Amino acid sequence: MTNSLLYTLPVPISVRLPPRVEQKLAEYCVSHKVTRSEAVKQALERLLETGAEKSSPWELGADIFARHERVKPTEDIARHSKRLLRERARGKAK
Repeated sequence: MTNSLLYTLPVPISVRLPPRVEQKLAEYCVSHKVTRSEAVKQALERLLETGAEKSSPWELGADIFARHERVKPTEDIARHSKRLLRERARGKAK
């Protein structure tokens, strides 16, 4: 038996699932018309693909950060924080 043959044969594994996870898996399989084995294989493939491509915190939040970059403040909030807080307390703020 060669090493390449070892990697081409499916390997059976056994996993103990908590009842809550097993129930969700069963519901998923019924609604998507797939077997439990197929659902677990798909989930593991997705997990291993995304796990290999670790995103930085900046990449994970890029869409959120971009929204705030487009909106430019009309004034320096840090410099005028006391005045802005007073105005907000008095009801003058926007």
